[in-house]
Amino acid sequence: MTQDSLSLMRHSTAHVLAAAVSKLYPHVKLGVGPAVEDGFYYDIFLPETITETDLSRIEQEMHGIIEAKVPFVRQEMSLEEAIRFFKDHKQDFKVELLNDLAQKGTTKAGAEVLEDVGDASAQASVYFTGDFVDLCRGPHVEDTGKIGAFKLTKVSGAYWRGNEKNPQMQRIYGVAFETQEAFDQHLVMVEEAKKRDHRKLGKELDLFHFSELVGPGLPLWTPRGTTVRNTLDEFVWRLRKQYGYEKVTIPHITKKDLYVTSGHWEKYKDDLFKITTREGHEFAMKPMNCPHHTQIYASSRRSYRDLPQRYAETTMVYRDEQTGELQGLTRVRCITQDDAHVFCRESQVKTEAFKIWNIIEAFYKPFGFALKVRLSTHDPDNMKAYLGTLEEWDHMVEILRGWMKERGVEYFEGKGEAAFYGPKIDFIAKDSIGRDWQVATIQVDHNMPGRFGLICVNEAGEEESVVMIHAAIMGAIERFVAVLIEHCGGSFPFWLAPEQIRLATVSDEFVDFARTLKGQLKEKGLRVSLDDSSEKVGRKIRQAAIEKVPWTVVIGAKEREGGDFQVNVFGQEERLVIAQKDFASQAQSVSDLPVVVLPEVV
Repeated sequence: MTQDSLSLMRHSTAHVLAAAVSKLYPHVKLGVGPAVEDGFYYDIFLPETITETDLSRIEQEMHGIIEAKVPFVRQEMSLEEAIRFFKDHKQDFKVELLNDLAQKGTTKAGAEVLEDVGDASAQASVYFTGDFVDLCRGPHVEDTGKIGAFKLTKVSGAYWRGNEKNPQMQRIYGVAFETQEAFDQHLVMVEEAKKRDHRKLGKELDLFHFSELVGPGLPLWTPRGTTVRNTLDEFVWRLRKQYGYEKVTIPHITKKDLYVTSGHWEKYKDDLFKITTREGHEFAMKPMNCPHHTQIYASSRRSYRDLPQRYAETTMVYRDEQTGELQGLTRVRCITQDDAHVFCRESQVKTEAFKIWNIIEAFYKPFGFALKVRLSTHDPDNMKAYLGTLEEWDHMVEILRGWMKERGVEYFEGKGEAAFYGPKIDFIAKDSIGRDWQVATIQVDHNMPGRFGLICVNEAGEEESVVMIHAAIMGAIERFVAVLIEHCGGSFPFWLAPEQIRLATVSDEFVDFARTLKGQLKEKGLRVSLDDSSEKVGRKIRQAAIEKVPWTVVIGAKEREGGDFQVNVFGQEERLVIAQKDFASQAQSVSDLPVVVLPEVV
């Protein structure tokens, strides 16, 4: 089964869910029910709260519908007919979508329920599944018997159409797979993911915390967590520095005018934290850095000899995410981006993009991530969502396809996944338990430089438009740390671990020696701690393992007298034996950041 056919089956399962809920709760009002990663959901409005017991009842009803092999039957209606039909069935949310479609020719939720159309005479499609009918553009599987293994997993709250001013729905989630075997494999992965949950491990390893007084979606990083963040950021910087990037710094707020010019205000004004000063100017907390960086470029008249200009900055941005959508570090309101922007001539774009590509591959390799590449393109049927013309977009996408061929990579295309100002090359990392995460990105942008009038003076003394390349290696550091924690189960490589070495004394008699040793190792730049508690040494070793400390060294009589160190290596049965005189240098050799020499790009 292809990904498209699997998505079709999952969407069909969402309809069966809606049919089952409608039978059990005849007064239910239905929202939308799309396919999502690994499954589906359906938004419903009920006065009563759906419980775990209710999910079991709904599942049983769904199994009955599936066993009956009920066909999915499509029927076309005019918008006027469809509005009357759903009014008669008291489905207010469907009527709202249809009215919106009739009045505006499109609807924000149209991608989930309808084909976008341009006039009120367009047809709406409905699907009958036995006595149940739903508004949907389709398609579906032939009949309910074609639906594979599924399970309803949870219920959460969600505002209708993502707007907190609208009614709050109950969103019922489920997972669905083609076969029972694939479903069982997914359940095994889910159980493994629970053990690796970054929210659980982050607390246990004392990396980050959340405070009710500070607010949801605003993580507080401990010294240990900050060490991890800073070390990762330093690794990215060492790679970027090889290709001539320079650091810049921008403020965390801006006048509204900057985002009006860039085009972000029109599209994202509802997602911004806004501030009004007493002078009456409207400001916003920055949700992205690229418009600010354009103003650094624009601060001087640039010759073609000055290009490329490569600006890098690791800084926070702020987005007003809905509370119900926040999730650990993977969805937060303050996002630390390892952001960079290159301003260059058209003839330099490929070279600069390939340099970024090299950096991305070099960064992810030490962690063992397998990378897939997605070419994120525009949707030709929805060009109102983008800056620029269809011809310009088609031309740029074709150029990027040529890059894929030149790099010799397999890739897939994501229609409609582009940024509103340009197509993207997105990198998808597969973690150790088989999950895909979008991580790094390269974005080619002709539109924003044009909106800001960014130029250079060419060889002929004429003004020439420049191109802007947006590049993030980790993307959001918060999200990448979450992915990395779950990928390695909280067991960081030695060079990244917030605590690299733990010294554990056998008794108080050896504490002075251990303290001296600790000081010597710290002077060498190693991150080392001392457990000089009164606990038995076996318990100390177990505690160090629970905290996933890479190396644990027991300090007793032999060690004080100059004997070899017996190193307990986390995750290994055999101890590492190192002569005392070589211990610091050997530890240093694995504590340095990975050494990568990036290739020249012509």
